[in-house]
Amino acid sequence: MDKLLWKPGTMIYPLPAVMVSCGSEPSQYNIITISWTGTICTEPAMCYISVRPERHSYGIIRQSGCYVINLTNTSLAEATDWCGVRSGRDYDKFRETGLTAVPASMVKAPMIAESPVNIECIVKDVVELGSHHMFISDVVAVHADKKYLDNKTGLFKLAGSGLISYIHGRYCETGKITGRFGYSVERKSKRKTNRQTGKTSRT
Repeated sequence: MDKLLWKPGTMIYPLPAVMVSCGSEPSQYNIITISWTGTICTEPAMCYISVRPERHSYGIIRQSGCYVINLTNTSLAEATDWCGVRSGRDYDKFRETGLTAVPASMVKAPMIAESPVNIECIVKDVVELGSHHMFISDVVAVHADKKYLDNKTGLFKLAGSGLISYIHGRYCETGKITGRFGYSVERKSKRKTNRQTGKTSRT
């Protein structure tokens, strides 16, 4: 294999491109775009965001101890980028983007109404890593847009919402399904059963 050797760096892509809303009351509300985020535990449900201490939202989140992760899609791509390059010190981001701040159910931070999924988080610990500090958090509530729920199957079809991800300075639309959890084992199991029964199958 012909490989290039690069110095250590951030090369785990794609990453979510989310808008994190924060603030304990309306005059403090802000939005920060984050890609250093993800799930870290299932039971209890936990996630994290990593933020540079010099960012305006850092002090707000550290003081309030809560925030909301708002997933983004193609219709929110421009607002997502704008909130990442402008500072809340200089702009009211909800007003400038036209996004709607709505009350969360468990935390003081607002949710973004236009987001397909809103994840309410309470900070459990802050780990000072270096350029970024990690907010390790409990997920205390999740809100999902009803229009992505398939009433016939009961499945939440988030893949069809046009979610965007971040890949080395670019925003990309996700959603093309190439498999599902466990499909590789399922296919092998079916082939084994077909061999044992002598039946042929194209599945």
